[in-house]
Amino acid sequence: MNQRSRSIVIDDTTLRDGEQSAGVAFSLEEKLEIARRLACMGVPELEIGIPAMGGQERDEIRAITALNLPCRMVVWSRMREDDLRLCRDLNADLVDLSISASDQHIRHKLKRSRTWVLKTIERMVVKARDLGLNVCVGAEDASRADPDFLARFAETAQSAGAERIRFADTVGVMEPFGVLEAIRRLRAATDLDIEMHAHDDLGLATANTLAAAVAGATHLNTTVNGLGERAGNAALEEVVVGLRQLYGIETGIDLSNFPDLSTMVAEASGDTIGTRKSLIGSAVFSHEAGIHVDGLLKDLNNYQGIDPTVVGRCHQLVLGKHSGTQGVIHAYRQLGITLNRRQAASVLPLVRQFVSRNKRIPLAVELDIFLQTV
Repeated sequence: MNQRSRSIVIDDTTLRDGEQSAGVAFSLEEKLEIARRLACMGVPELEIGIPAMGGQERDEIRAITALNLPCRMVVWSRMREDDLRLCRDLNADLVDLSISASDQHIRHKLKRSRTWVLKTIERMVVKARDLGLNVCVGAEDASRADPDFLARFAETAQSAGAERIRFADTVGVMEPFGVLEAIRRLRAATDLDIEMHAHDDLGLATANTLAAAVAGATHLNTTVNGLGERAGNAALEEVVVGLRQLYGIETGIDLSNFPDLSTMVAEASGDTIGTRKSLIGSAVFSHEAGIHVDGLLKDLNNYQGIDPTVVGRCHQLVLGKHSGTQGVIHAYRQLGITLNRRQAASVLPLVRQFVSRNKRIPLAVELDIFLQTV
């Protein structure tokens, strides 16, 4: 299939798997605001909680669904009758019923057999459908599952009435080429929608998610800022921009106001954003090196791989140890001061000395002092 003719559904799980990060707990007000902002950006699906966590969690799920946002609302549940019963009357559109798919989990976590897993899927999906719930069957630890068994797993889910299967790289051990092969194989085995759920333990969650999309996945799990258990999940911003820029695949999501949501989630989670974090770090669109600054001033495309405006950002040209005269001229022009090349060449050593000594960019008042001394 021509990738550029495809669309992908983003199922953002900031409010579920994002909140499962160690030490993270969103207030109801924070959850509601995150949901509103995600909806405003055009995110079509939100995974909003785990009903079995208790009455407060279920009340918060109801509060989110009561917003009547233009999103499909998803809840997560273990594939157990007691958990499933708690998913009723929450106004959720879909339940992800999760059960282990790998022999490691089946034998050493569930203490069961493959046959038991398949029979449980048959029984529980039917029960969920009888409750009026649409079902995604979550294949926990799918990345370590036997491919032939995973195909039977999907066939069983489809026959029982599920609409989707979630391929979970639960412990974050996959790489893009393996994901490509695994999702293609699963795509050939089932007509179900396929959702990719990646973890970033090896720093490959976004790459694996993009590979799944190329291989035929229809839905992708993401979180704002890549928040999530352990090393986190695939970042919403990276996946949306990557799909568009690398493959021409649209999600319908507008990230122009993303910085506000990114900052809010960082503050609500207590999770600091690194200055070099792709797309959202404070320094990722900053340029110091003289050759880069000169090239950008001539034509942004000389050193622009990603247009920062797609995520509500802009380029910043800063002065530092590796600056050149064009950078100095530009910095003073921003202050309303016009320098010639001779003046810029005189100021440049002072800038380099200052940055080496103070480990920071000079302020406007300091630039003014430099100019007065040359």
